[in-house]
Amino acid sequence: MYELKTKETDHSVIQFIESVESEKKKQDAYELLDIFTETTGYEAKMWGTSIIGFGSYHYKYPTGHEGDAALVGFSPRKAKISLYFAPGEKKREELLKKFGKHTTGKACVYINKLTDVDREILKELINESIAFLQELYPSK
Repeated sequence: MYELKTKETDHSVIQFIESVESEKKKQDAYELLDIFTETTGYEAKMWGTSIIGFGSYHYKYPTGHEGDAALVGFSPRKAKISLYFAPGEKKREELLKKFGKHTTGKACVYINKLTDVDREILKELINESIAFLQELYPSK
């Protein structure tokens, strides 16, 4: 049976941020912590060893695979800061056009530093992602 690696843990978010080597990334991580906390209304939790997640949802795919994941989150990685939003959310591409300097992966949006992006668009991306996931996977 497949075992999901990225699960919510009891590790300290602050301790994780303090372990970030780059002072600039550490500063950005604290600012992102404030933005995500204020925007979502959820307490930050560690997911796995390096993702700071907010809220959670339970998903179940047609294949039968199911699990839990953070609604949104971020990780101040060595190369770039990863922002986690729902893939497939309809307004995502439109918002990303106005977001600022970034690159994208399947579910991640990568930024070098917080000053490269529009914080108001970031808040919209967070809210849209949460609304999308909560509609797609309603709580029981």
